[in-house]
Amino acid sequence: MAQYFELHPDNPQVRLLKQAVALLQQGGLLAVPTDSSYALVCHLDDKAAVDRLRQVRGVDEKHHLTLLCRDLSELSNYARVDNRQYRLLKLGTPGPYTFILEATREVPRRVSHPQRKTIGLRVPDHQVLQQVLELLGEPLLGTTLIPPKESEPLNDAQDIRRRYERLIAGVIDAGACPLEPTTVVDLTPMGTGGEAVVVRQGRGDEDRLGL
Repeated sequence: MAQYFELHPDNPQVRLLKQAVALLQQGGLLAVPTDSSYALVCHLDDKAAVDRLRQVRGVDEKHHLTLLCRDLSELSNYARVDNRQYRLLKLGTPGPYTFILEATREVPRRVSHPQRKTIGLRVPDHQVLQQVLELLGEPLLGTTLIPPKESEPLNDAQDIRRRYERLIAGVIDAGACPLEPTTVVDLTPMGTGGEAVVVRQGRGDEDRLGL
């Protein structure tokens, strides 16, 4: 049975946050609120957890998973970023954007795209998730919580609990999230002199990035 954590959206209870983080450290999957929609997350370095995340979400190894980071200072460990890319990243973080970048060797092969060696990264603008990342001390691996064979992300914690109570370790309820996924921007063309490409238009406004 999934544990259920009801947290205040602005001042989440630290005791409950620590319990949720402990589940991640033990290899569990969590449903967490973000500034776009709910996401399914796990520990980056736990292969079994990553495999379960893909299974529960219903995606294969070609589906881009996303690293959820506290801030841009963590990005250099996982992605190759030049000055042009970094300036654009600063415009969109924190916020509802996922940026596709060339992965470094620090990123396990199982979580980067098998053909392109790229990784999606984002810095969420959500108080509760930021505190989870702070307590964990490292990025989380995640994907938008869209049930298999459905097209819309979930945003109701009680509904998520009913659907996934035997499949995941816990659900964090900090109120409803928007029903839009992130805007996905591929920054890899910028590494060879090209321009950023919007792969998916979501909640993040292109104008904020100057695109």
